[in-house]
Amino acid sequence: MEAGPRGRGRTAHTEMIRRYSLDAGKVLETPSGGPIIAYVAPDEAERKELIEKHGIDPHNLDSALDPDEIGRIEVESDHLAIILKRPRNYCSADNFLFRVISMGVFLYADKMVIVLADDVMIFEGKHAIQLRTLHDVLIKLLYSTIHHFNGHLKVISMLSDELEHKINTSMENKYLLCMFTLEKSLVYFLNAVNSNTAQIEKLKHNAPKYGFSQENVELLDDISLDNQQCLTLVQTYSNILSSLMDARASVVSNNLNVLMKNLTAISIGVMVPTFFASVGGMSEFTMMTHQRHWPLAYALFTLAMAVIGVATYVIIDRWMQHRAE
Repeated sequence: MEAGPRGRGRTAHTEMIRRYSLDAGKVLETPSGGPIIAYVAPDEAERKELIEKHGIDPHNLDSALDPDEIGRIEVESDHLAIILKRPRNYCSADNFLFRVISMGVFLYADKMVIVLADDVMIFEGKHAIQLRTLHDVLIKLLYSTIHHFNGHLKVISMLSDELEHKINTSMENKYLLCMFTLEKSLVYFLNAVNSNTAQIEKLKHNAPKYGFSQENVELLDDISLDNQQCLTLVQTYSNILSSLMDARASVVSNNLNVLMKNLTAISIGVMVPTFFASVGGMSEFTMMTHQRHWPLAYALFTLAMAVIGVATYVIIDRWMQHRAE
């Protein structure tokens, strides 16, 4: 899971424009420039540059920065526009909520422009592929996205296990609410991976049209398999969390019931000797009988308390039944 510099401000114009070059089969960041340019959260000047200099359609540019945009592939006059989904960098302030962002990849004959809203490591993860062309770099991006999803799923799994241990002894709802948030995150992930699956399949079926070589097609098959495994993993985690939420809520309720039972037992243990001590210390009835026949006085006192207790129970029971109706 990436920590990410999400909260960092823009200290320099070039800080949010990253340039990469292909060197010895690898993608290396270079300040001198290269055929791969990544725009991170572009400002107005950079958006104007993307539209006028690179010829990117404004709608596609907005889609690349919209986290709710659905992935798609569009063929423009001089480039291929691809909208993909990838996990957003997670930090503690997110409170167990894992979100996704959109990423726009614009593939030209001699360059690649990448647009995204968050500063992330777009070429993370190892993959046994020699990057010789920009189409190879696109495949590397797809693999990196899947790797990123898998990394976040591992973190979600660890958080889920930790929360489950806390829920087993908890009598509060805060850990249960955190579990609900994780379940919501998996819904985002499921939609995102499904969206990427459609784009990968479209790339495979139209590979010659998009300029992919036969070797690229074979790599796309591998990418498709990895993405399908990631999708299955997301579905599994989502089903497990959703199916066990009721059981975990019952655990919290049962823990509270056990506590109330113990407190009730303690209260009864204290009340029994208190009752006899109170009865033994009362003198009103003996005073009213002029301290004669004290057994009769205590008997009347006990009977009066029993009658009041039964009457109170009957009244409350009937009132509760009336409210239920």
